[in-house]
Amino acid sequence: MGNEVLHPDCSYCAEGELVAKFGYKICELPASKIYLFKEQSHPGRCIVASKWHVSELIELTPEQRAAYFEDVATVSQAIHDLYHPDKVNYGAYGDTAGHMHMHLVPKYKDEFEWGGIFAMDPDRNKLTTDEACEEVAAKLREAILK
Repeated sequence: MGNEVLHPDCSYCAEGELVAKFGYKICELPASKIYLFKEQSHPGRCIVASKWHVSELIELTPEQRAAYFEDVATVSQAIHDLYHPDKVNYGAYGDTAGHMHMHLVPKYKDEFEWGGIFAMDPDRNKLTTDEACEEVAAKLREAILK
């Protein structure tokens, strides 16, 4: 879609070590970069980060916004296909990141946190090796890119 603006101090723009603290890159879609959230207390939890360094949805053009939400729907469908959650929660925060992104969090009626927001504890059920991340990411990548 072009017009991507990169900021070297932003974890989603710079990638590398900054994003590796919490995420593992799965793939890219037309308007976003998809990351596996290393904290997997909700198996399949992903981050869909905009390719444009904006803080708010309203800063995207209508075309960019439509493309971004199409990517969110694609990732959500992959999560549903692989993990069969009762619900996927969509969290758009960015208070500290300053980069538009959503957490897609599979939730289950018989699991913890049903009926409430999901935890943001990066040390709970954390994948600690690239090999462990890739094992999960490979399945998601295949489902996302099908």
